[in-house]
Amino acid sequence: MKLAGAPITWGVCEVPDWGLQLEPDRVLGQMRALGLGATEAGPPGFLPADPSGARTLLQKHALGMVGGFVTAVLHRPEVRAAELAAVERQASWLASLGADILVLAAATGRAGSAADEVNDAGWRALFIALDAIGKIAASHRLTLAVHPQFGTVIERAAHVDRFLSGCTHGLCLDTGHLALGGADPVDVAKRAGDRVRHVHLKDVDTMLGTRVRERAIDYAPAVRGGLYCALGEGSARIADVLSLLRGRSYRGWYVLEQDVMLDAVPEGIPDRIERGVDFARTHG
Repeated sequence: MKLAGAPITWGVCEVPDWGLQLEPDRVLGQMRALGLGATEAGPPGFLPADPSGARTLLQKHALGMVGGFVTAVLHRPEVRAAELAAVERQASWLASLGADILVLAAATGRAGSAADEVNDAGWRALFIALDAIGKIAASHRLTLAVHPQFGTVIERAAHVDRFLSGCTHGLCLDTGHLALGGADPVDVAKRAGDRVRHVHLKDVDTMLGTRVRERAIDYAPAVRGGLYCALGEGSARIADVLSLLRGRSYRGWYVLEQDVMLDAVPEGIPDRIERGVDFARTHG
């Protein structure tokens, strides 16, 4: 399987007050030590903005670039031009590093982790914007993969259904966020078929996931409390997802993405990451 890493598995995230942010050399070096072949880009500023500097850092650790996570407000036509311009800039940077995938989340445009319900007009605007982003991605030889995520417009199972039925764009199958939003990752993978263009592997603690979904606890404290557990130990049906995709001869990337917040620099490679890599390789 094509297994890559994501910096947020090491706690590297653009969200303010997310926790201790590790240096790129430490994160990339541990990815390579685990035998991973590539990384996602991580948040702005993790890798150098200058493509040559970013390439040098990746080459130092013998890692390729899979793609990057990009957010944009898609359901509000009045901000579409500015949002598309921002996506264009990020797509150009990713392409210059040899990336394959543009992972896109439909942001709400406001702070906080609770998503607003978008009306029919908003969904129509979102699909129009996705068509434009699909063209941007194609112009840079990137594949667009839309990422359902808690706290975005495409958050709950009904939102995923709306996306799948309303357009033909590719899907980033994030097992953790799908389960957190109340969807069955296996069912979504079955219905999406060959629209699954990219996979994020994360598992969700059943009790904490239920409390987050019911708004009994905020998202960030839940992450700090272990919302994303080791692969195979939660409710995201990781082994079944891997079996299904293997049976369908999925040839895209699997990205180990276990979001955490760090309070201190860990000693060596954290055990949860090593176990995640072992689980993915055993079942994939």
